[in-house]
Amino acid sequence: MSRIRISLGQIVVTATMNQSETARLVLAALPFESTAQRWGREVYFETPITAELENPQAEVAAGTVAYWPPGKALCLFFGQRPYSPVSPVGMIEGDPNVLAEVPEGQTVRVERG
Repeated sequence: MSRIRISLGQIVVTATMNQSETARLVLAALPFESTAQRWGREVYFETPITAELENPQAEVAAGTVAYWPPGKALCLFFGQRPYSPVSPVGMIEGDPNVLAEVPEGQTVRVERG
């Protein structure tokens, strides 16, 4: 299994990616930088990939890393239900609640972990 490291200022999380085609597209685009946005108990940010919904989920567990096609975004969930269906691509290792401290506008760097 492949892992990614997501750095959001002082907060760093590692996620294990699944075997989906969308996860492979994310891995192929690494490394990249973006800007964090917040929606409730979710941090999301634009990616350089474009993908359709794959295995769409309207509800996900805390710690899920998912791709949201309308925003070309990766979403990091720590207690929020998706705005609309997402494609799960991985799971955060450890406590996802550390993401509550990520401010809107924080620079995000995603790389192989």
